[in-house]
Amino acid sequence: MDNIKKSLALVAISCGILYSTTAQVEQKAPYVSKVWVADLGNGTYKNPVLNADYSDPDAVRVGDDYYLVSSSFEDVPGLPILHSKDLVNWTLIGHALKRLVPEEHFSVPRHGEGVWAPSIRYRNGEFYIYYPDPDFGIYLVKAKNPAGPWSEPILVAGGKGLIDPCPLWDEDGQVYLVHAYAGSRAGIKSIINVKKLNSDGTKAFDEGVLVYDGHETDMTIEGPKFYKRNGYYYIFAPAGGVPTGWQLVLRSKNVYGPYERRVVMEQGKTTINGPHQGAWVQTQTGEDWFLHFQDKEAYGRVVHLNPMKWINDWPVIGVDADGDGKGEPVLTYKKPNVRKTYPIQTPAESDEFNDIKLGLQWQWMANPKATWSFMNPSNGSLRLYSDNKFDSSRNLWFAPNVLLQKFPADEFTVTTKLTFKPNEKLVNEKAGLTVMGFSYAGLALKSTKVGINLVQILGKDAVKGNPETEKIITKITNPTVYFRVKVTNGAKCKFSYSLDGQKFVEVGEVFQAEVGRWKGAKVGIFCTRETQINDSGFADFDWFRVE
Repeated sequence: MDNIKKSLALVAISCGILYSTTAQVEQKAPYVSKVWVADLGNGTYKNPVLNADYSDPDAVRVGDDYYLVSSSFEDVPGLPILHSKDLVNWTLIGHALKRLVPEEHFSVPRHGEGVWAPSIRYRNGEFYIYYPDPDFGIYLVKAKNPAGPWSEPILVAGGKGLIDPCPLWDEDGQVYLVHAYAGSRAGIKSIINVKKLNSDGTKAFDEGVLVYDGHETDMTIEGPKFYKRNGYYYIFAPAGGVPTGWQLVLRSKNVYGPYERRVVMEQGKTTINGPHQGAWVQTQTGEDWFLHFQDKEAYGRVVHLNPMKWINDWPVIGVDADGDGKGEPVLTYKKPNVRKTYPIQTPAESDEFNDIKLGLQWQWMANPKATWSFMNPSNGSLRLYSDNKFDSSRNLWFAPNVLLQKFPADEFTVTTKLTFKPNEKLVNEKAGLTVMGFSYAGLALKSTKVGINLVQILGKDAVKGNPETEKIITKITNPTVYFRVKVTNGAKCKFSYSLDGQKFVEVGEVFQAEVGRWKGAKVGIFCTRETQINDSGFADFDWFRVE
């Protein structure tokens, strides 16, 4: 199979038209996950509709199309853009941030910094995304095509601790921005503020007005979304904390309040903890729906879709069996009525590395250098050149050139094939597969003065700066190997390797995947070195398959 793949890649290179046509066909074919599909194929769906870490989702409908954006923190590219025709079947179409700003600041991993909860809106033929960086302020990026290109970030309101912005264009031409505060930066939290913006939404006029204080009844209120309906201003905002909270809605006839308060969704008797922070969308047929996240610890903050209805100008989200106005989230439900039925599809996970561009599911842990990776269509592979001189007392958590993607389901298996070609003038180059979080583990090939070793790596409490530990498994003579990690319920990971792609040998104990800062564990690949000379070795990754 691998030889056929390489032959096809060589044919594609020798005939540019054929390669281009093939690539276009591949892009049009819907990707369907082998590990999680929300569409049950019978007119119903199951939650989560996105069983991956797309935290703090916001969404908007434009015509017959739905677009969703989420937090991305330090990961690059940032601000993932997803598209759907029915709110159930989603695909990743691009990113609104190619690089994080300030660029030099984010040239090294800044775990938990960067892009926090954004909002997306459509106005006058353009998409607007407002996103917060808790250390620098609130930014705006715009695009006519949601797949890009997007504008460079504009600083709308500078300052520490400003988070979770959402705009509202009023009927009288006034523009407002609601936001919250991060206690870690501002020294205060649990309050909601409304700022006035200029007419094009690019600059704040004032410091804003306090419209709600949650200290007495709604600690950790944050993530506000701004809407207007039937003469009421609505602020949808989660409260009570990420793992355990509820969805709150505030309403007022005046943009600055006073606001009435009501809890409109909570966990209740369900298994869906902390159902909150998300987006109200209305279908073409007038149905109301709410997309929100659930914190699943090492799996991250996954996205649920719940029905929503209005009663006496208050929303009720989920199913309200006892009629108290507080809905509970659903596990399965009838799909939204969008007048048509669309093909099943999911965000991409596996990557054969046969294209001239890296799959959209991949992100670095910092702004990348151009020399870290190259698509190598001559042999149908992704070539990672070793880089990153990091102090020996530290570990892979601090390395920017780690290429990762989100956990795609509760249970899955990842297998990758790589060929390692270290630089003969270097030692301690490494290339391999890893599961990354506050602690990490993996398998790697490592160069030595006398050859290549296959090693097991472990970064226990890596977030604390603890050095990586390493165990030699075997010396290898053939630099082509297969690495695998099997993830089972509870995010328990078992690593194995193969020298022939058929027989896999399990290595070490079960590794418990851990969260990263504000997000779930991730899985991916790397190629690193510890010393700097004028050249490097490399690893060719033939494919990366999620099954």
